[in-house]
This record gives sequence, structure tokens and C-alpha cells, in this order.
Amino acid sequence: MFIEQPALYLRWLYPRALWRMNRHERSVYLTFDDGPIPEATPYILDILKEHGIHATFFMVGDNVRRYPHLYQRIVDEGHQVGNHTHNHIGALNRTIHEYNYNVEHANAYIRSHLFRPPHGWMRLIQYFLLSRRYKIVMWDLVTRDYSKWLTAQGVVNNIIRYARPGSIITFHDSLKSIDKLRTALPESIKWLKSQGYDSCMCCTHVPDSLH
Repeated sequence: MFIEQPALYLRWLYPRALWRMNRHERSVYLTFDDGPIPEATPYILDILKEHGIHATFFMVGDNVRRYPHLYQRIVDEGHQVGNHTHNHIGALNRTIHEYNYNVEHANAYIRSHLFRPPHGWMRLIQYFLLSRRYKIVMWDLVTRDYSKWLTAQGVVNNIIRYARPGSIITFHDSLKSIDKLRTALPESIKWLKSQGYDSCMCCTHVPDSLH
């Protein structure tokens, strides 16, 4: 995964992918990858609800299969969902058929027109094939909440340093991230509020105010 903002050549490599929203509006777009799981997702949903914020959850299909009640809660609370493959597989060591099948298997559970590849990589043929069916959503800022070398304050510092108008910000509802997010997520939201940012759902244009 690319730290903390993607290199320009990646944006050129996947030109039809969505990396950043409107840079002229003071809005950011919160996204969460790899869930849903009971150890992390309910807490994240509680924090988002407390602050009146909607986000986009890029889900692993097998997690949705195992925890359909979490998927339903995400949908019922007004969040957007996206496909993150069925088993969180990388694209580089998979055939075109294997990768596409895994994505479609996931979408039988997730039912979304959005797709984000695990680790941010696809071979070009996979990218072109999937972009016919899905809107490929990448990111403008990865918080690195999954890193064992980063503290909760380090996650917040990444938000402070790299967030900008139109940023698509990636957190993770995962076991690697949740201990840090218990502090970092509410602190990040508070900082974004203090800077006058609105929070929006990815690929939509109706903001949910952070004020």
C-alpha cells in the first residue's frame, strides 16, 4: 500500500480511477477498508453516528458472508458500500479469471458499483476489465492505521499533515487498526471539524456536515 499519498505515476497508471474529489470544496471523504468484523466495525459505526458522519466501507465479501448483520447495519445507517474482493486477495499473483471471479463472488454479497483493489495494485488488464463494470476508487490519503510502527497520535498526525480539500481518506476496520482508531478516529474527526471540513460519502455529492 502506498504511503501516505499516492505517487503521481499511479494516478497516470489508473487514469479512470477516482483518487481525489473536488479540490475546490472544503470536504473530505472517509473510507474504511477490510471489514466488516465485530471487533472493529461496531465501534467505528458508533463514532460516525455520534458525529453525524457518513462514510464508504470497502468490504471483503467473505466478511459480509460471515457477519451479514454488520453489513445490514452499515447500510441501514446510511453509509455507502464498496467491493474489496471476496478474500482480500492481491491481483499480481492471480490470473485475470481468478481475480475477476473473486471480485464478482464478493459482489454477490456486497452489491455495489464501487471497487477498491487490496494493496492498491492491479495489472492493467484487470484494471481495464473491472473499470467497465465498477467505479475504481483509490485514495488521496492513507492513514497507516494498520502499521505496528505507528501510534494513534501518528495516525492523527497523518490526517493533520496530509488532509486537503477533496481528500479520499482511508482508514481500516481491522484487527490491526482498531486499538489505534479508538483514539485516532474521534481525534481526527475533531481536528477536521476544527478546520471547517465537511465529511461526504465517496462518489456522492451530498455532504454531511462535520460542524
